[in-house]
Amino acid sequence: MSEKRFKINIRIDGRNYPLTINPDDEERYRKAAKVVNETITEYRKRFPNNDQQDIMAMTAFQAALNYCRLEGRQDYSQFIDDIKDINDDISDFLKEKDGK
Repeated sequence: MSEKRFKINIRIDGRNYPLTINPDDEERYRKAAKVVNETITEYRKRFPNNDQQDIMAMTAFQAALNYCRLEGRQDYSQFIDDIKDINDDISDFLKEKDGK
């Protein structure tokens, strides 16, 4: 039996994005948007002098890096430590950029 798709609006950084999804995926989409918004907010607090393009690029990079690290991995127990390392690396990068 095929599920009917429906439309939702996902709000990221103050902008609405209409999406058509399967009902079973709604929670995942909303959670992903929340994580993106929280990451953007955190980077803006930590690096207030960086422009929006830098903040969005680093947010996208963090998400892609997390995905690549998890891809094919069987041991998820290391995930929290990996995210902390990624955050530290990104913070160092932005601090160096901000200092220039």
